[in-house]
Amino acid sequence: MRATLGAVRIVSLLPSTTEILFAIGAGQDVVGVTFECDFPPEARTRRIVSTSAMPEGLTPKEIDDFVVAATAAGQDLYRLDEGALADLDADLVVTQDLCAVCAVDVSVVDDALAHLGCTAEVLTLDPHTLDEVFATIHTLGRATGREDAAASLVAGLHARLAEVVRRVAHRPRPRVVLLEWTDPPFAPGHWIPEMIDLAGGEPVLGVAGAKSVRTTWADVDAARPDLVVVAPCGYDRAGARALADEIAGELPSGVRVHAVDADAAWARPGPRLLDGIEELARVLDEMCASSA
Repeated sequence: MRATLGAVRIVSLLPSTTEILFAIGAGQDVVGVTFECDFPPEARTRRIVSTSAMPEGLTPKEIDDFVVAATAAGQDLYRLDEGALADLDADLVVTQDLCAVCAVDVSVVDDALAHLGCTAEVLTLDPHTLDEVFATIHTLGRATGREDAAASLVAGLHARLAEVVRRVAHRPRPRVVLLEWTDPPFAPGHWIPEMIDLAGGEPVLGVAGAKSVRTTWADVDAARPDLVVVAPCGYDRAGARALADEIAGELPSGVRVHAVDADAAWARPGPRLLDGIEELARVLDEMCASSA
């Protein structure tokens, strides 16, 4: 792979891999990103090569309707700027095969590169668990010649995780429902139930390593949560708080609700997932202390 031979021109089509590349010192090699790549702030200075096909200003229900209709019609949810991709003359394109709703699909990238006659290496990442997220950091370290920096980053994340697990080991485990979407409600999959468990909670909707699934408010009520975490993909904390207010009447009476910045610490499989685990652990610590 050319990327192991020194400086390389990288196009990152995932916000999470953009974060990882900058975290391991490969940010200087990143020449193209998506419109969603907003961390670190320096990523905003790179050329944007993909945009959303979805109109702006839609409600969560309208977004869900748009996604369902586009998927049924076989339409792409993201637009790849082939001209920008050609101009950047990338050596390495990082993409995903995890969720066509979340980012440009690898098949779109392959078709574009073939059409343009580009010879860039395509690195496809598909993490479903926290260990697989850590593995993608190592993979990107190898692909960019920054194995040591990647190993150091992962070691630091493991140390933080071990400290959380140690701290919550002997306290009660509140029942937690995390909502990846609110209209309709979606129960989480992938690494999120695992994050709840590591933070000292009992995830009562969703299956670790599986896909997120549409659920119902009746199912949320039947899960008897002590805490509902509102973490809609694509929303910051202020947006999540607004949605939490909107769904207040659907939630079990008296249940505590906590809104989070999903993109920063839950939805994107990168280093900041540890921020989400640590934040949830603190919230659950406070809940347990107040009920003692």
